[in-house]
Formats: sequence, C-alpha cells, structure tokens
Amino acid sequence: MTESEAKAVCDKIRQAAYDLHVYLGTGYLEKVYENGLAHRLEKLGMDVQRQVPMVVRDADGYVLGEYVADLVVDGIVVELKAVATLLQAHVAQGINYLAALQKEHGMLINFGSEKFQCRKLARSRSGTQQATMSAQ
Repeated sequence: MTESEAKAVCDKIRQAAYDLHVYLGTGYLEKVYENGLAHRLEKLGMDVQRQVPMVVRDADGYVLGEYVADLVVDGIVVELKAVATLLQAHVAQGINYLAALQKEHGMLINFGSEKFQCRKLARSRSGTQQATMSAQ
C-alpha cells in the first residue's frame, strides 16, 4: 500500500470516527465505539475485520503472547480506546500491533476524551516508527 493510498483510507476512517464521536459523545465502553465504527465503515463499503487475532513470537518461534487487534480496515490496523487521554503506552501498543500483524500503517483512536483524539501510526520495513496526532 502506498503512502497516498494509506492516507486516503485513514482519512475515511478518521472522518467516520469523528462523526461517531460527535454522535455518541463520551462515556460508553470501547465495544460500543468499535461496533459503531465498524458499522459505519462497512456502510461506506470498506473491508472491516473485527477482533483480528495476532501472535507474538520469540526469535525461535516460541509463542510469547496472543492478542487481538480491534479492527483492520482495508489493511489499516485500527486500535480503539475509551480513555481520558491517549498515552505513549497506547502509541507503543499500536506500533507493536503493526509489527505483530506485519502491517505498515495503523491508527489509534480515542473516544473517551471530550476532544476527538486520533493518531496515524506508521512502521517502516526497517523498523522505524512514527505517530502523528490529529484532532477535529
């Protein structure tokens, strides 16, 4: 997926999430926002996978842990939160999910704060990472 393709998908996800945040406000559990966002993205014709399993392995293949990504939308990993504010630990979690799923692009979206919080996450094949914040 090219940077411009990823940006276009992220823009659609961000707008749907923002609209849902405006509609629902804060105070619901993360699952409500997950269901709402998945529903809205599916209505837009996007490929939405929910609760995508992933396995973290040691160098020798030993399973260290099993996790679940909230959503994968058109190849973009989407991690949702319903917390007062996003922390660096949430960003690290998102980046680690990208590595575990071998994806380059992701998003971290928080529905728990009064102000909409959304970060695009990126992991290059060389292992570098970045996160950018956007709010609407």
